[in-house]
Amino acid sequence: MEESTPKYQTFVVNSAKYKTLYTKKFETRKKWERPNPNEIRSYIPGTVLKMCVTPGQEVKEGECLLILEAMKMENKIEMPFDGKIKEIHVEEGVRIAKDVIMVTIE
Repeated sequence: MEESTPKYQTFVVNSAKYKTLYTKKFETRKKWERPNPNEIRSYIPGTVLKMCVTPGQEVKEGECLLILEAMKMENKIEMPFDGKIKEIHVEEGVRIAKDVIMVTIE
């Protein structure tokens, strides 16, 4: 009879090394990717109530891009920096899931 010994995987977070039990779930987890600052993604599922911008429009930091209703609250999605709207991927009245690209910035 073969005795199974647990396998551990080393991973690094902010230069600190940790050991974690190596499981199938750990092996198939979604790998972290650096977010693209030119993609505005939904951070919560909801409904797009209003679009405040159009493609090609110059937008300043802090201006409204769109209003997303989630959990009976209206969330104003603002421009993170000065730029130009390249593409809009959502429409008013459409329900979207978490992590959907809503607006692309040039």
